[in-house]
Amino acid sequence: MEKFINLTEKVLPLDLDNVDTDMIIPAHHLKSISKDGYGQNLFSNLKNLYPDFILNNSAYQDGKILLSKKNFGCGSSREHAVWAIEQYGIKAVVCSSFSDIFFNNATKNGLLLISLPEPIIDSWLKMACMDSNLLMTIDLAKQKISFLNTTIDFDYNHFRKHCLLNGVDDLDYLLSKEHEIQQYETGK
Repeated sequence: MEKFINLTEKVLPLDLDNVDTDMIIPAHHLKSISKDGYGQNLFSNLKNLYPDFILNNSAYQDGKILLSKKNFGCGSSREHAVWAIEQYGIKAVVCSSFSDIFFNNATKNGLLLISLPEPIIDSWLKMACMDSNLLMTIDLAKQKISFLNTTIDFDYNHFRKHCLLNGVDDLDYLLSKEHEIQQYETGK
């Protein structure tokens, strides 16, 4: 897993509530047991159905920070949704709320998810939809997010923050504690 370094990138605004995992990566793309090959199919049904969908707009296609509304990642528990987002090139998702299963899948796969109050998200979405060149900065170590000349603190789980900053998943973290585990098991 890659270490999460401070991020300053363009925003990809997705002005939708209840973005479910089938919207993120439709089920007909889930034909492989590999983790690869999902990024090009991110939101494929929405891209095909709606010519004005944000990912069809070339000005937004290189956005690395996805900004959306509440209940992002709801629906089925498919981990493929996280893989598709990451493989598309998105490094962080900022919303007012996330589905619990999606949140856990994302953090275990190195995708940073940040929850902020709805009024802030609504304001930021409005501005991002009007200007495709807006940059957002995320500093995970300091737990600060800056956008539109405003810097806001955000809460983040201490363990997940440690894992993202150090580029380790749950298993890597556990293996790093092998000495302590052996000491505990032997009673020393």
